[in-house]
This record gives sequence, C-alpha cells and structure tokens, in this order.
Amino acid sequence: MATDSPAARRMREAAIAEFAERGYGASSTRDIAARIGLSAAAMYPHYRSKEELLYAISVDGHRGALEALRSADSATDPPLHRLKAVVAAFAHWQAQHTALARVVQYEIRSLTTAHYRHVRQLRQDTTAVLRKILVAGQASGDFDVEPVEGILLAISSLCVDVCRWFPSKTFRQPGQVGALYADLAAKIVGRGAGDTTTPGD
Repeated sequence: MATDSPAARRMREAAIAEFAERGYGASSTRDIAARIGLSAAAMYPHYRSKEELLYAISVDGHRGALEALRSADSATDPPLHRLKAVVAAFAHWQAQHTALARVVQYEIRSLTTAHYRHVRQLRQDTTAVLRKILVAGQASGDFDVEPVEGILLAISSLCVDVCRWFPSKTFRQPGQVGALYADLAAKIVGRGAGDTTTPGD
C-alpha cells in the first residue's frame, strides 16, 4: 500500500465521497480522479487498483472506530459507565464520519480475500472492546446480558446503523446520537438510563 502522502489522502477523500454516493461497483477510477481534477492514471503511483484504494479506506475507517472505543474505555470504571462511554463514542464516531462509515460497512465484500481477512480482524477487535465490558458487567451482576453474544450483536448493530440514517430532522449533532445510544445501551443491559451520568461529547 502507498505511503500516506498528501496526494494519497486526497484520493482517499475523493473515493470516500464517490463510494458513499454511488457505491463501489458503480464508481470508476476516472470518476474518483475527476473529483480532484486529475486523470485516472494519476492514481496508480499511489494505489495500484480501485480495490487497493477501498482497502486503504477500510483500514483507516476501522482503525479510527477502534481507537475511538479504546480511548473512551477505562477499565477502572464501573461496567455501566464504561458501557455508556464506549457506546457513546461508537455512535458518535459513526455520525461524525458518516460517509466513511457507510463505505467501510457496506463495501467490505468488495475487498479481496486477504484484505477482507485483515479488515475483519479489525472489526473483531472493535467488538471485543464491547464484549469485555459486557462480560465484566455480567460477572459483577451489574448487567442482565444472557446471552452475551446476542446483546453484543444488538448494541453493535445499533451503533453501526447510525451511518445509514444520520443526519435526520431530529438528530443533527453527533453528540446527540452518542448520548441517545448510551442510554439505549443501558436499557438493553437491564439498567435505567438514569443510573449514571451520560458521557458528554
């Protein structure tokens, strides 16, 4: 994969916009390059193919989401506070980076097998952050999360789906979405939304 040069970043940004609007299959390297006033050939010193460009975007996006969750978590906090903080961060990230999130979620099947495996591992690392919190809450008796994997799927799916609809008439700020989803997660694990202060923006 190419180094992270300014030209490569511009191409990724153009590709994100193109893929989010038209879909990976309907987009061409010519379309992507045209967004930044270049010829299609200008892409190849940085990315050898459209798929490699999608892979770079997918890695960026999944690493960004993973870092957001890890940064929000504090292992010394009570499980409910941890859950609300991490879910708020996850939903906030999806809303703040809607186009990027839409591409990395909906176009993953267009990756080659090797690239897909790498990205799938990043996805598993992301859900592992939530799983660890749910297991801790179950062990302490704070959460009613049986089965854990079902609750994990429900909460993860809620957060990931933000990129499909955000913004809406009612919710136009990422912080609003983060606070709402933190409270929803608390209810899902059997705790009222008012049990702790909802993490801020």
